[in-house]
Amino acid sequence: MIILYRMDITMIILGIDPGYAILGYGIIEAEGRRIRPVDYGVVETKAGEPFPERLEKLYLGVRQLVGMYKPEHIVFEELFFYRNTTTALPVGAGRGVAMLAAQQSGVPLYEYTPMQIKLAVTGNGHADKKQVQQMVRVLLGLREIPKPDDAADALGAAICHANTSKAAAEEFRIR
Repeated sequence: MIILYRMDITMIILGIDPGYAILGYGIIEAEGRRIRPVDYGVVETKAGEPFPERLEKLYLGVRQLVGMYKPEHIVFEELFFYRNTTTALPVGAGRGVAMLAAQQSGVPLYEYTPMQIKLAVTGNGHADKKQVQQMVRVLLGLREIPKPDDAADALGAAICHANTSKAAAEEFRIR
């Protein structure tokens, strides 16, 4: 018996780099091994706004992105705190409302560590931020490195998912 897999199926992937001041997003279209950028940017909140209002803005921003682009998969960069632990709780809250907005859409959610994303994008799990940004630019055929950094990171997460086999991706699915 011969089983044929369709490699021409197009999938929209929304990558999210969570934060509470800046939440990066990147939308790519993957078809087989080909990927192309659809959109990228950030959802920003202002430091002077009350924290609940900032969280609401993040929640509504993710809902709007999901509604506009109708992704088949949503990917989060897993949080990693090395030095600035004072921002861990607010960033975690921002990630939580973004994840809630994504979960309510019914789209499967996945998460990858920064090391997994670096490895998938550059071939080196210890690559620095500039190397990752440059490879995101190259892989997506962009003229310039996506700005701000949070948008480039979100695109990197989406690229990582696009380059992960279907079987392996199930390991990273958020249940």
